[in-house]
Amino acid sequence: MGTDFRWLLASSWTSNVGDGVALAAAPLLIASMTSSPILVAAGAILQFLPWLVFGLHVGAIADRFDRRRLVMFANAARTVVLLALCVFLVTGAANIWIVLAASFLYGTAEVFVDTAGSTLLPMLLKPADLGLGNARLQAGFLVANQFAGPPLGAFLFAAGHAWPFLLEAVCVSLAVVLISRIARTPVPPRGETAPRTDGTGSAPAPERTKVHTDIAEGLGWLWRNPPVRMLVLIILLFNVTWAAPWGVLVLYATTHLHMGAIGYGALTTASAAGGLLATVSFGWLERHVTFATMMRVCLSLEVLMHLAFALTTAGWIALVIMVVFGFYAFIWGTISTTVRQRLVPHSLQGRVASVNSVGVFGGMVIGQALGGVIAQTWGLTAPWWFAFGGAALTLLFVWRPISQITSTPPVQDDAPDGVQANEP
Repeated sequence: MGTDFRWLLASSWTSNVGDGVALAAAPLLIASMTSSPILVAAGAILQFLPWLVFGLHVGAIADRFDRRRLVMFANAARTVVLLALCVFLVTGAANIWIVLAASFLYGTAEVFVDTAGSTLLPMLLKPADLGLGNARLQAGFLVANQFAGPPLGAFLFAAGHAWPFLLEAVCVSLAVVLISRIARTPVPPRGETAPRTDGTGSAPAPERTKVHTDIAEGLGWLWRNPPVRMLVLIILLFNVTWAAPWGVLVLYATTHLHMGAIGYGALTTASAAGGLLATVSFGWLERHVTFATMMRVCLSLEVLMHLAFALTTAGWIALVIMVVFGFYAFIWGTISTTVRQRLVPHSLQGRVASVNSVGVFGGMVIGQALGGVIAQTWGLTAPWWFAFGGAALTLLFVWRPISQITSTPPVQDDAPDGVQANEP
């Protein structure tokens, strides 16, 4: 799908190796400093809280400036935060509050990385290729972030608390180099000088609007677009229920299931194994099963997954459940991203992606806060029961609208400049 896509893919896969290492190491670091479910959940909350504070503004910024450079600068900032954390750990000066502060700063930079990064793929590929492109990006996420990274992170954490974060810093730095090889962003930033169509030179740059005006424009478009609006709502509600038990998963695995640190890392690895099976199956599923059917099946399996975790007391059963979770989570993530990208104009990709991400991480912040309180009050299986009931009610609410979401034709938008150069 073109050289630029390959550089984007390489950068994404590389940074996901580092993020996967931290996926196991960060909760283990916090759990080594406190046994409070609320503080453990707070570590994840502070990493995602920046989406609620900065998410919409970053979406507007991503539609104004060179999106590739935004990703580069934000990844460089993440590297600085990680190196500072390593210094605190090596010198023995680290405590729970320093780690929580690092989580917030790291999450702030990640808002820029994820928002700007999510707009690059539809700028490089045709709408018909977005499904395959997203599947390949998701495959890298599964292999690096979910499969290889967590057990490596748990192993390095056992060797020394700073090692996994040092490796993550190296991976994120390398991702900056790789994404720098992508050609200049195909779509001119909002407000920059654009060439005249009559060949007489460059037109004066249009007056730049305020960021709040741009945000209002994106929100207004989203509100007037029922399919995309419903898709964002579905993601918000299901992330609330999903995140409630996930925020205390490290305690659930190590205390309730008695799996230990390595066993906790194995849970994420098991989900990646299921995702790898989905990568092999996605092409066939896309050709033979409608998106609406696949979305309903994925959300139904989400409900059953919560119930199964609430009932099990055996680690090996939890590993099997995670394989199934990884399979349908990959399918859902690929489909929902592809549908959204096909329905949103290129000039609004950053803002709509930011609203979607605010829904994702806002739901996770709310869910993890609820999960920490529920677990503290009623025990480590209580968040799974909450998630089961909430997800079941949400599924009944969204069952019919899913057909409208998937049957809406792709937006009639101008093809991004440079797509022809990236075609096979």
